[in-house]
Amino acid sequence: MRLRSLLFVVLGAVVALPVQAEVTIDGHIDPAEWRGAQHIVDFRQTQPFTGKPGSQPTEAWVLSTPKGLAVAIRATQSPDIPRSRQQARRDESALVDRINVMVDFNGDGRVGYDFEVKSQGGVADEVITNESDFSYDWDGRWDHAVSEDADGYSVELLIPWYIAPMQKAHGDVRTIGLYLDRVVGSTGERMGWPTIAFDQGRFLSSFQRVELPAYSQSLVAVTPYLVGRVDRAHGGTSFEQGADILWKPNGQTQFTATINPDFGQVESDDLVVNFSPEETFFTDKRPFFSENQGIFDFSLLDDDSQLVYTRRVGGASDDGHGAADIAAAVKVNGSVGSTNYGILTAQEKGDAGRTFGAFRLSQNLGSQTFGMLATRVNHPYLDRDANVLGFDHRWQPNDVFSITSNVVGSRIDQPQADSSGLGATSIAYWQMDDTWSQQWLGMYFGRRLEIDDFGYLPRNDMTYLHWEVRRRVTGLPEDSAYSSHLWRYRISALDNTRGVTVHRRFRIQRDSRRRDGGNETWRLDAFTSAYDDLLTRGGNALHTPPTAKLTYERERPRVGRWAWEAEGFVKGNALSGYHRLGYYFKFTPTYFITDAFSVFTGASYEWDPNWLIWQHDNLVGAFDGRTIGIDSGVNWNIGNKQELRVKLQTLAVGAKLRRALEVTPTGGAVPSDESVDALGVANLGFQIRYRYEIAPLSDLYIVYNRGGYVDDTNDDLGSQFRQGFSLKDVNEGLVKIAYRLEF
Repeated sequence: MRLRSLLFVVLGAVVALPVQAEVTIDGHIDPAEWRGAQHIVDFRQTQPFTGKPGSQPTEAWVLSTPKGLAVAIRATQSPDIPRSRQQARRDESALVDRINVMVDFNGDGRVGYDFEVKSQGGVADEVITNESDFSYDWDGRWDHAVSEDADGYSVELLIPWYIAPMQKAHGDVRTIGLYLDRVVGSTGERMGWPTIAFDQGRFLSSFQRVELPAYSQSLVAVTPYLVGRVDRAHGGTSFEQGADILWKPNGQTQFTATINPDFGQVESDDLVVNFSPEETFFTDKRPFFSENQGIFDFSLLDDDSQLVYTRRVGGASDDGHGAADIAAAVKVNGSVGSTNYGILTAQEKGDAGRTFGAFRLSQNLGSQTFGMLATRVNHPYLDRDANVLGFDHRWQPNDVFSITSNVVGSRIDQPQADSSGLGATSIAYWQMDDTWSQQWLGMYFGRRLEIDDFGYLPRNDMTYLHWEVRRRVTGLPEDSAYSSHLWRYRISALDNTRGVTVHRRFRIQRDSRRRDGGNETWRLDAFTSAYDDLLTRGGNALHTPPTAKLTYERERPRVGRWAWEAEGFVKGNALSGYHRLGYYFKFTPTYFITDAFSVFTGASYEWDPNWLIWQHDNLVGAFDGRTIGIDSGVNWNIGNKQELRVKLQTLAVGAKLRRALEVTPTGGAVPSDESVDALGVANLGFQIRYRYEIAPLSDLYIVYNRGGYVDDTNDDLGSQFRQGFSLKDVNEGLVKIAYRLEF
């Protein structure tokens, strides 16, 4: 009897224990499902950055489950605040009602992931590196759902543990970095937890540390693809097939491979006409190279400069026969203890095919992080081996000060062209209080530093210093069109390594948040006289007079059926300074026929007097250049799984020659008798793209591409503009299907 009584007592106790219901991601926040979750209600105003409690009640629940990190957010919205009904395609940066869940799975401030859900169900996902650099290139596999009612909307997310490699948990507990916010589209107000902002020197490393029960998931995913292509420009039909493979055996290791990857144009780059000595930078949305690429982030802290620029792989072939084909590529990410590592290798096809390799290590030691990145590129066609080795270090002694530094060396082995070079960068940031902050930046890139075999660096041969002071202004009058301003005052100096002054600049910039939910930026750059040492590609440096440039940008979100963007500048020129000012203006209105169907028509015009274009040696042409551009299209978001997009871009350039000039050893520009032709350019990019999401990360694309580029001696802008619409260097249709199989 005693044993039976004891069994009844134990059974009764077990029955009486609270049962954790499994979270169902349906957009309806069921209290029973979220029992035991961490409940967060202290959302404060971070845009404008006042730190006051948010004007609209916001609640969040965070729960660790065996299937992933579950997050629910309830966004209450007053009836007097307009709600956005605009539909948005994946990764569209739309100014609408939305929430963000940002996670640093290791809690070390190195790499974060942003999961954004809009109130109408659209999503975006980004990788965060270097504190506040956001990249939309990555697309992850995660679940979400939204529901809406009279008082607001609710969002539920489930982020699988296999979505990113992460360090082994300490016992049964994992510590992550977490940031949550919601944005009111019609006003631009952002309410976040914790109270931090993107435009502070520290953002990612200031995420709230949260301890959660630790779980681990394994995954095997294979995504085969098939592409059928009809080439009407050159004739012929082709079929390509390949696959991406992802294997995550545990939480600490992730293996990614691609076989005969498809790099067909389902994502078109924006058109650019570039006659400058600096290369144009493009992002990379190819799935293999965007998947967990954050570990390889090694920024030289100069705009887009980095040691691993994946657009090099499959880029222009060394033998000059177009883009290179890639045979296969492999990537391994993982961690051992507190050390993170990444290995990347890729092989191009053919006798001229290059071999790319990168090896990355990162070690976190509390307030300090140390890292190393080594890359190697073998060019058999050029008999060239390019090796780069970099070390980076970040020190954050307290909550208001941080300093990030790196040192980079390169070695090139090539017959009659061996070289080695060094570079170093250091940037310090001091958040003095909620109003004032300062930044110091110093760079040195030697003349022989070469990282462009695998990396991207706009220029070497430079020393650079700047000091910037920032002042945040909030608490503006209620009748003001603005809710906040961020003023930036900067002085900078750039010389080449031989001591030639390249620029001395004073900059004033104001970034403003408007009460209509939009953004506005004014920037004035004033330059003293200096020398342009890149114009002649290693020849004589041109002496340039004092000049200035005033830039304006404005983005207004949808009001009624209209939204628009505008940008422009007025500037002097490198030959006559303030005499004969150039200007540029672009205006892009968008009309919403329905919440899901919109049409945009952008037009731009640029006048560039005394436009200097290098010819050869020290010879340059001074042109009066005019450029007309059209950037227009149609977006139809047919639910959250289908989209139809039409995109038309064209650029036409007519550059009338004023005179030919010879740059002298002292920096002067004297008339030359050498012949220089007038210049005209026609450039076209046209795409019709239909996308249907079969399942997460499984898509059907039907695409038509047409375009081309031509430059000649016809400087008539009108004829170049008309010629652009007849270009058919590319004239193809393709169908691509990729389906992800998970095991």
